[in-house]
Amino acid sequence: MVSLFGKKTSGWIGIDIGSSSVKLVSMSTHGSQRQIDAYAIVPLPATAVIDGNIEVVSEVTAAVQRGLKICGGKYSAAVVAVPSSAVITKRIHLSNLFAGIELEDQVKIEADQFIPYPLEEVALDFEVIGPVAKDPNLNEILLVACRKESADTREDAVNTAGVKCEIVDVDTYAMERLLSLVDQAPDDQLVAVVDIGASTLCLNVFMKGKIAYNREQAFGGNDLSQAIHQQHGLSMEEVDLAFRENTLDPGIVEQMVVPFTDTVVQQVSRALQFFYSSGVHGQLGRVYVCGGVSGLPDLAKRLTEELEIDTQVLTPFNHTAVNRKLNPERLARDGAVLAKACGLALRSFNQ
Repeated sequence: MVSLFGKKTSGWIGIDIGSSSVKLVSMSTHGSQRQIDAYAIVPLPATAVIDGNIEVVSEVTAAVQRGLKICGGKYSAAVVAVPSSAVITKRIHLSNLFAGIELEDQVKIEADQFIPYPLEEVALDFEVIGPVAKDPNLNEILLVACRKESADTREDAVNTAGVKCEIVDVDTYAMERLLSLVDQAPDDQLVAVVDIGASTLCLNVFMKGKIAYNREQAFGGNDLSQAIHQQHGLSMEEVDLAFRENTLDPGIVEQMVVPFTDTVVQQVSRALQFFYSSGVHGQLGRVYVCGGVSGLPDLAKRLTEELEIDTQVLTPFNHTAVNRKLNPERLARDGAVLAKACGLALRSFNQ
């Protein structure tokens, strides 16, 4: 079975393969304190990753190699993630008498009943959560599956870059890990993380630190970047860099960025309306925004006003130590873009 869970090790690097860039984050631990040691953001050609699928492995490999060079150091293994939209998850109950190979075989039998693909085309893994509350003779098991192609292309891209892809994770679990680092919400309070990248807006809602709701929709910063590229002659890489460094011409900001921010607010509000109608009960106490679009001027303030919920830009490295070699101002600016890669890097500290 493909290792979608895996074991603790050292020297791992989190690699977030997005549609417009590859983000890498290296972290270490000093006692109970996490520390960011290095990171890189490397742009990708528009055709390299489409709708979460790697279309040109060589382009992604080249970006990972460049990112590893920027990060420096030696990394024994990497953690990547497949998007939640490509994953089937299910909790099943099995007798606690099953163990080892027998348990694997039984999980495959159960999986074959609800996975709509032949099992030989599926990357499948599971984790025993523990005894079922109502029947201690049964174990609750989390089963995770995706098309092998989704996992294999990510493994190939990373392995060819010279670092072993040890774990293929799921992006929602990476965000769970990150949220445990930055937010300690009361048990009865729901926390939302809105990840807005180049081509997708993903809403994750967490209850007691665990994913309770997930929805992805086709919307992202590419629309704005393309418009600026076409009307003002900047390359896509120049537009993305200008966003991150807040160096866009004030005229472009007024003419194009401000109206696009209004659209983002509408899209986030719409995504939350779908959530409210989903039947998940609880009080939404806080909203975090991350991803490249979260750097839009005053976005968090605008969302707070529109949603009437405290909204903050997710800045993971405010909660960690920082290697003295890193530029703290640049890290603060890039932090929200690195959120998922940080959650993947945290995977190496799991017991």
